[in-house]
Amino acid sequence: MSNAWEAAVEAQIRSALDRGEFDNLPGMGKPIPGRGQPYDESWWIKSFLEREALPSTLLLPTPLQLRRKVEQVPDEVRDLPTEEAVRAYVAVLNAEIVAWLRNPTGPRVVVRPVNVDETVQRWRADRAQAAAAPTVAASPEQPRATAGRPRRRWWLWWRRRG
Repeated sequence: MSNAWEAAVEAQIRSALDRGEFDNLPGMGKPIPGRGQPYDESWWIKSFLEREALPSTLLLPTPLQLRRKVEQVPDEVRDLPTEEAVRAYVAVLNAEIVAWLRNPTGPRVVVRPVNVDETVQRWRADRAQAAAAPTVAASPEQPRATAGRPRRRWWLWWRRRG
């Protein structure tokens, strides 16, 4: 029975070749990606992250993601327009941290909620320092100091909640 099955499949493949259904397929004539390289068990996740342009931090366990968010708080709140926005951002982050502390998963890593008052004081000091700094018109010869750092959108943290 299996020989008859294989013969029928081979006949269909030959007839498709004769009709030209396998001509001009995408990737025709190109080398197979990863051929000649050592086998990597997580090749599919790496290719998925690269193809979808996702950050590799998504692979980190929850406590390490939270620690990274805590470390980035000063950079994230720097461009926020009001103190209420700063407090709201820190409140959302603290809610994530408390939710993880109630039901911890992953490695045992110390993650503490962010002090809202210290963050607001630092935000005020950064704004005062930026206001006190002389503003120099950027000439075409002088690149801006923030040209290498992409502008952070303060409203993106709302999207991260869901």
